[in-house]
Amino acid sequence: MDLFEYMRESKKDESSPLAARLRPETLDEIVGQKHIIGKDKLLYRAIAADKLSSIILYGPPGTGKTTIAKVIANTTKAEFTQINATSAGKKDMEDVVSLAKSNLGMYGRKTILFIDEIHRFNKGQQDYLLPFVEDGTIVLIGATTENPYFEVNGALISRSIIFELKALEKEDIKEILLRAVTDKDKGLGGLNLKADDEALDFLADICGGDARSALNAIELAALSTAPSEDGFIHITLEVASECIQKRVIRYDKTGDNHYDTISAFIKSMRGSDPDAAVYYLARMLYAGEDIKFIARRIMICASEDVGNADPQALQVAVAASQAVERIGMPEAQIILAQAVTYVATAPKSNAAVNAIGAAMQCVKTQKIATIPPHLQDAHYGGASKLGHGIDYKYAHNYPEHYVRQQYLPDELIGEVFYEPTQMGYEKKISEWMEHLYKFRPE
Repeated sequence: MDLFEYMRESKKDESSPLAARLRPETLDEIVGQKHIIGKDKLLYRAIAADKLSSIILYGPPGTGKTTIAKVIANTTKAEFTQINATSAGKKDMEDVVSLAKSNLGMYGRKTILFIDEIHRFNKGQQDYLLPFVEDGTIVLIGATTENPYFEVNGALISRSIIFELKALEKEDIKEILLRAVTDKDKGLGGLNLKADDEALDFLADICGGDARSALNAIELAALSTAPSEDGFIHITLEVASECIQKRVIRYDKTGDNHYDTISAFIKSMRGSDPDAAVYYLARMLYAGEDIKFIARRIMICASEDVGNADPQALQVAVAASQAVERIGMPEAQIILAQAVTYVATAPKSNAAVNAIGAAMQCVKTQKIATIPPHLQDAHYGGASKLGHGIDYKYAHNYPEHYVRQQYLPDELIGEVFYEPTQMGYEKKISEWMEHLYKFRPE
């Protein structure tokens, strides 16, 4: 190492970005991800005991994949080495494997190889690692933002444990930001910094669970804001919004604005106005609303307000809900917009709502009626001797797979709960029911 390289390494920590300087060094310093790194969880125990097997860390940017790898590096007695799949070639991997073989043969030490963005490796590069992972020469830690089941060699996956990291919660991000502004050694605590609680809340909310994004914004705010007359650098809401390039939208997730916006969103879909519905969707997304919450509201609307007028609406909404959980932002906004516009433009019916409402009221207010004997189960011991199931007519044995018989209890004969409308597909349902039996059996 020459003098210049020595000076560069010695100043590396202080010149590194805040997000890198503040990276936790121990398991207990990690914020969030308690579902995999809590003290009673497998990954925590394996790291603490230095008994780690090959793993793949999968999750959105800024959620702690590299952090966990660095903590492992600080904890393990094994040789730890790191490469990035965007720049590493076969020669880099050959060097790692050669070193790993030497460590294992000469010193009995395992080698942990951390590959950041492992999904960037092609199939041949991943195949090269496979035998060394399989025979224990290398303990692999792969980090990826892409679904490993699609992007990582199936053989590698079968030899690894996959841990999915979630976007950090707002409270987690705020805890990290507070640590950043108060830590005098690695953070911004030595800058006479005062960050308004409103500014920290905004950054924690708007960063979408990405701690790195929030830390980059608070660092930019601290370094680009001049001290006030009192000698302090004040990080206000306006400063925070400038530094993350997001306009402030007043949107308290527990306040009136939240409820007003979601109300307008639902009423716009119900009212068949796709433009208004997409606008309120955009407001919620821009303000950092939970995409899973939005998806749930679309599913409810698809059933409550569209119903059987277009049964496909619920399928679209459910598929969108599953898709946004797998994909995340920003692409999730496209999926949500597709579902919103479909539900908003679909024909509307609340007949199913009325049906279950009337049926629930009937059950609540009337004496529980006796199920007709021919509908009762005849299969359990002695049931047929009691007359259960006798004279039941199997619908598929009759023309059009329909036969008139009593289904409601005696006390409820003549009750009508479901009344199809003349909207969309429900009109066909209405016509079919009328064709079969004029809506009610005799």
